[in-house]
Amino acid sequence: MSNTLIQKATQNLTDILNDVFGHNDSYKALVIYDLNSPISILLTEAYKIALPNGIFIDFHSTGSDEIMTRIEALEAGNFIALVQSSSFRLSAFRIRIELFKKKLKVIEHPHLGRMTTEHEVSLYIDSLAYDKSYFHHTGHTLQKILHDASTATVYSGDEKLIYTDGFEDPKINIGDYTNMNNMGGQFPIGEVITEAKLLKNLNGRAKIMAFGDTNYRVNIPVKPITIAIESGVLVNTIDSTPEFDAILNLIREEEGDILVRELGLGLNRAFSKERVVSDMGTYERMCGIHLSLGAKHGIYAKEGHKRNSGKFHIDVMLDTTLMTIDDKVVFSDDEWLI
Repeated sequence: MSNTLIQKATQNLTDILNDVFGHNDSYKALVIYDLNSPISILLTEAYKIALPNGIFIDFHSTGSDEIMTRIEALEAGNFIALVQSSSFRLSAFRIRIELFKKKLKVIEHPHLGRMTTEHEVSLYIDSLAYDKSYFHHTGHTLQKILHDASTATVYSGDEKLIYTDGFEDPKINIGDYTNMNNMGGQFPIGEVITEAKLLKNLNGRAKIMAFGDTNYRVNIPVKPITIAIESGVLVNTIDSTPEFDAILNLIREEEGDILVRELGLGLNRAFSKERVVSDMGTYERMCGIHLSLGAKHGIYAKEGHKRNSGKFHIDVMLDTTLMTIDDKVVFSDDEWLI
């Protein structure tokens, strides 16, 4: 673990603490961590430097009662970080939900154990860099454009995916929690989320350059997979792979039709088609566009589909060459043009 990487991680975390959470020494800080992966070790060391007055608890060498006592001692406005090689469990205690109920400021770094190579460690630390002006401008601008938009077209070379008749109220994940009930969430950040107001108003074809497999890991096929969508349902694939077919078969067995739901506009410039990490929950922030397959969505309810109804929400990353919203080019050459 190089001193340079520790210094970069420390600076990125310090910027997040200051610019996102407004944290200072008048608030308590608690970091619950493990040391079971390269990134968790690195982040723990960086947090110790960034939070010299913080309280640090090793999850796997501390009893659950003591952990709960430490959490209960925190007051509204205090800060807590969860540095997890997998995902912490405390019996029936739903950690993030209960922390938000206490009005705590929360950073979750989950599933770090899925990213173990030196290259992935470096990319993950890069992804924590908080360029406030970029995230705020790009995120809020895309949110407003989509809120007012009627149509959008996503191009994958010669293939076109066409949205018509408007979008659901877009949500942002850019480190700006103004007027939100909760402050914090899973990091790294960088995303604007929406979907078609009526799922049937999505038609066309797109190429997939990566998808989340059954273990939530990023799978990159040798050749992009083309998907055909009719009235919001995936109806055909070209150049598919056994791994992608396995995902589709699971969805069909449980849900019947394969619904195409989330339209995710990723903003995090640390990730790209070439700069890839193995955890899909992290990589979906990639600067580009992704969709979700399956009926499950935690934000938007649709007729016949309550929030989080359905079993599957599988992220697929599009091989996007261009995106227009109401005929205005907003994405080209792997960057947002707004």
